Amino acid sequence: MDGAAGSGESPAQQALQSLSRRLRVQEEEMELVKAALAEALRLLRLQTPPTPLQGTVLPAPMRDSLVTPPGLPPTCSPSLVSRGTQTELDTEPQVTGPPGLSNGPRAPQEGSEEPGGTQFEGGGSSSSGTGSPGPPGVLKPLQPPQRADTPRRNSSSSSSPSERPRQKLSRKAASSANLLLRSGSMESRWGKDPLSSPGGPGSRRSNYNLEGISVKMFLRGRPITMYIPSGIRSLEELPIGPPPETLSLDWVYGYRGRDSRSNLFVLRSGEVVYFIACVVVLYRPGGGPGGPGGGGQRHYRGHSDCVRCLAVHPDGVRVASGQTAGVDKDGKPLQPVVHVWDSETLLKLQEIGLGAFERGVGALAFSVVDQGAFLCVVDDSNEHMLSVWDCSRGTKLAEIKSTNDSVLAVGFSPRDSSCIVTSGKSHVHFWNWSGGSGVPGNGTLTRKQGVFGKYKKPKFIPCFVFLSDGDILTGDSEGNILTWGRSLSDSKTPGRGGAKETYGIVAQAHAHEGSIFALCLLRDGTVLSGGGRDRRLVQWGPGLVALQEAEIPEHFGAVRAIAEGPGSELLVGTTKNALLRGDLAQGFSPVIQGHTDELWGLCTHPSQNRFLTCGHDRQLCLWDGEGHALAWSIDLKETGLCADFHPSGAVVAVGLNTGRWLVLDTETREIMSDITDGNEQLSVVRYSPDGMYLAIGSHDNMIYIYSISSDGAKSSRFGRCVGHSSFITHLDWSKDGNFIMSNSGDYEILYWDVAAGCKLLRNRYESRDREWATYTCVLGFHVYGVWPDGSDGTDINSLCRSHNERVVAVADDFCKVHLFQYPCARAKAPSRIYAGHGSHVTSVRFTHDDSHLISLGGKDASIFQWRVLGAGGAGLAPATPSRTPSLSPASSLDV
Repeated sequence: MDGAAGSGESPAQQALQSLSRRLRVQEEEMELVKAALAEALRLLRLQTPPTPLQGTVLPAPMRDSLVTPPGLPPTCSPSLVSRGTQTELDTEPQVTGPPGLSNGPRAPQEGSEEPGGTQFEGGGSSSSGTGSPGPPGVLKPLQPPQRADTPRRNSSSSSSPSERPRQKLSRKAASSANLLLRSGSMESRWGKDPLSSPGGPGSRRSNYNLEGISVKMFLRGRPITMYIPSGIRSLEELPIGPPPETLSLDWVYGYRGRDSRSNLFVLRSGEVVYFIACVVVLYRPGGGPGGPGGGGQRHYRGHSDCVRCLAVHPDGVRVASGQTAGVDKDGKPLQPVVHVWDSETLLKLQEIGLGAFERGVGALAFSVVDQGAFLCVVDDSNEHMLSVWDCSRGTKLAEIKSTNDSVLAVGFSPRDSSCIVTSGKSHVHFWNWSGGSGVPGNGTLTRKQGVFGKYKKPKFIPCFVFLSDGDILTGDSEGNILTWGRSLSDSKTPGRGGAKETYGIVAQAHAHEGSIFALCLLRDGTVLSGGGRDRRLVQWGPGLVALQEAEIPEHFGAVRAIAEGPGSELLVGTTKNALLRGDLAQGFSPVIQGHTDELWGLCTHPSQNRFLTCGHDRQLCLWDGEGHALAWSIDLKETGLCADFHPSGAVVAVGLNTGRWLVLDTETREIMSDITDGNEQLSVVRYSPDGMYLAIGSHDNMIYIYSISSDGAKSSRFGRCVGHSSFITHLDWSKDGNFIMSNSGDYEILYWDVAAGCKLLRNRYESRDREWATYTCVLGFHVYGVWPDGSDGTDINSLCRSHNERVVAVADDFCKVHLFQYPCARAKAPSRIYAGHGSHVTSVRFTHDDSHLISLGGKDASIFQWRVLGAGGAGLAPATPSRTPSLSPASSLDV
C-alpha cells in the first residue's frame, strides 16, 4: 500500500486510491509516449538538420526548456524520472537563468515559500502550526507526500486556467524531444518499474534523479533528497571497493566486573586474562607492583556475543570462555557456546556445546587431577543445566538439571574429578560424577545438597575454594566463611565412581560486613577473601586466622575477583569495572579502568592523542591514548550524552540529559560555565572551527547558538535555529564557520546561515558545494551509501569522516564498526566490518592525526581504540585531496 494514504482510512479506501493513482500515472505515460512518437516522426521528415532539433521551429516554451540552465553541469538535460509511486515531469528552478528540468524536489528561489509550509530537504515540512511528531527519542513513522495538485514553486499563481493545459503540453513536448536526445540513458531507466513503491516502514531504497543534480533515498517510506556537488560529473567516475585503510584493535578500556564472575586469571606467561564485551583481553602489566600501567594487550576475538565467564586450563596456556546468547542483524538467534583456545597463538582449539546451552554460559571449570581432560559447564536456562564435556573431542559425557535457583560458581575438586561443587542462590550442591567409561552421554551425575544445620542459611553463596586438605571454604552474603569437611566414610572411597561424598560444616568465621564476592587460594596455602560492602581484602591463615588486610578505595567499588600474580603481587577486579594491581602491604593502584553504564558522549582532542567520554554512569573521563590510561574523571551528577573540545583544547563542552550544558577547563577540571537550554536532553554540542561559536542540538527540536570568548571560558546567547520538526541528532559546521548542516529524528537535512542570524537556507541546492569542517551527520550526499538495505532509520548511531577526508567510520546498531571510503555516494557501498562490541555502538571519532579511531559500546560500557593502518599495513598515509573513494554493490568484508 502506498505510504501516502491517510492512516485513518480503511484498507479498501486506501486500495482504491492507490489504483486510482496508478491509473493516472499510466494515462500520463501514454500521453508522453504519444508525444514522443509524434516528435520522432516529425524529426525524421527533416532533410539534413545539423542536430536532431536544429532547424525545426519549436514553440517558445519548448525552446526555453531545452536551454541548459546556468550553473548546471553540461550533461544535465530534461528527463523522465521515477519518483516513488509516480512518474512525472518536473523542473528545477535556479537562482539565475531560465528554469531547468529536474526529477527531484526543486531548490526554491531565495526567499520563496511553498504554500502550507516550507518543504525541506529530507522530505519534511515546517510551518508555524507544525508540532513535534512525538516524544523525544522516539522515531515516528512518516508517510511520503501524497500526489496532489499543489502549486509548483516556479508556477505563476496569476496564470489563467486556459493557459495551464498549454504550459503542460509544452513541457511534455520539450521532454519528448529530450527523450530522443538521450535515448541511451532512458533505456536503462525504463528498465525499472515506474510504479514501484518507495518502501514501507523498515526499508531503505535509493534512486537517481536528473544526472548531476540530486539523488533520493527512502527511510521508512520517507523521501530524502540530496544534491550532488558540481565537481562530481558522474557517480560512475568514483572508484569501486572498500577503502585500502584497515583497523587493528590496539587497546580495550574497561573490564566487566559490574555483573560477572569468574573473570580474572593469570596465565603461565604472566599475562592477566579477563573479558569485556565480546573480547577476551590478555594484558601484560608494566612497571612494578603498585606502579603505573603501560603494558601491552592482545585480544581473542572469536566470540560473536558477550563473554560471560572464563576458566584457565591447569597447563596455564589453554583458556575456555563462554558467551551469552544473542541475535544477529537479521534477528536470527546466536547460540551460546564455549570456546577452548590457545592463549599463545590466539587460535581456537575446540568449540563446545553449540546448540546445547540456553540463554548463555553462566559458569565453567576445567578438571585438575587428570590434566584438564574435562570441562564442566552450567548454562543460564531455567533449570541451569549442568554438563560435563570431553575437552579434546568436544563431546558431552553427562548432563543433568541443576536447580531453578541461580548458579554462581562451579568447580572440580583438585583431588578427585568425580567430585563437582556448585553454589549460588541459597544452596551448595555436591555432585558425584560417574564418567560412564568415557562414552558420550553415558555418564551420570548425582547430587547431595549441603546442609547448614545450626548455621544460618545465607541468601547467596557467590564463591568457594578448595583447600589442599580436601576441605571447601564458601563465602556468602552474610559475610561468613564456612568450612565444609568430608565425612570419614567418604574419605576412604576416593576416585571416580565411588560412593557419594558428604560434606558438612565444621567451622564458621565472620569475615566481612556484607557479602563476600571472591575467595582465592594463594601459593603459600593462605586464602584471600574480598568483601563487597566493606571493600576489604583479608588474608587468612590456618584455622581462619586473619593475617593482614587492605581496603580498596571507594571510587573503585567492591572486590569482584582476585588473582595471584608473580611474587607477592595481586590483581583485583572491582565492581566498578577497574583492574587494580599491588599487594596488601603497599596498597593498590589501577591499571585498567572503565565506565560502568551505557556510553554515548565522545570527543577527541584537537591536537593531542586524548579523548573524552561520558555516559549514564554520570562520569566524565579524559583518557590518554598514548599511555592507555585514565587521565582524570569527575562526577557530573547527571547523565552526560555529548561533548566537544574547543579548538584550542583548553576547555570542553558537555551536554547533559536535563538540558544543562557545562564548560570545563581540561587542566584544572573547573566548571567555567553552567547553562540550561530547555528541559529536554541535549544530543550534540559542536564548536565552530574558529572557536567563535558553540552549537547545541536539543531534543526540543532547536539548535542553540552561543558566541564564545577567545579562551572559550565565557559564552553568550547568539540565537536559535528553529525549523526542525523533530529532535536534533547530528550537526556539523562549515569550514568557514558561517553555516551549519543538521539532521533530525525524522530524517530532515537542513542548512543554516549562522552569520546571517541563524537563518534557514531554503534553497538547499546552493549548499551542495559547501565544504564542512567535520562530517558527523548520518544523512547527506557524501555518506548516504553507508545505509544498509532494509534500514529503519535508526540502524546507524554515529558517523565520522577522517580529517584527511579519505575514509568514513560508522557505528551501527548491530555491534559493528564499519570503515567506508569517502565520499560514500552509492547505494550498497562495501565496507570493512569490525566486530568486538557486545552492544550497539553509540559513537566513533578519529583522533586529531587520524592515527586511531575510538569507538564506544552502549550497554557493554566498553571503549575500543583502533589503530588505523594504511594500504601497506603501516600507519595512515598522508592526505590526498584529489582522491575520491567510491562505492559499489560488492559485498562487505568481514574482518
